[in-house]
Amino acid sequence: MKPRITVITLGVDNLEKSLAFYRDGLGLATEGIVGREFEHGAVVFFDLQSGLKLALWPRDDIAHDTKISKTPCSPTECTIGHNVNSKKEVDAVMEQAKRAGAKIIKAAEKTFWGGYGGYFQDPDGHLWEVVWNPEFEIKE
Repeated sequence: MKPRITVITLGVDNLEKSLAFYRDGLGLATEGIVGREFEHGAVVFFDLQSGLKLALWPRDDIAHDTKISKTPCSPTECTIGHNVNSKKEVDAVMEQAKRAGAKIIKAAEKTFWGGYGGYFQDPDGHLWEVVWNPEFEIKE
């Protein structure tokens, strides 16, 4: 398998609420909810970078499509890393997420490995890490 991940889909309980959080609160660009004409088809796509998309799809519809029973969520099963170029940018993104309604799980602080970062949860409990790594340069 070649590494061609192009879409990361997050299961959500309230598509409109999650759309507002990511679009209005975090400022991610989207055309809004598409696919409403299909049963179990309503979804939101956000363009991230380099062809990568973030999708929001109702958990009930994911369960229907995969034929897997919906189970309780566990935010510690997966994190989404958002790398930035400075400690100041970590603080700014964390504050933006908080204003958007995110729950701050761990305030930004120096990490044990020499970086700086913190964690927040979106309205559905998905865990995001906002981090500055002195070894990474993020190209805009």
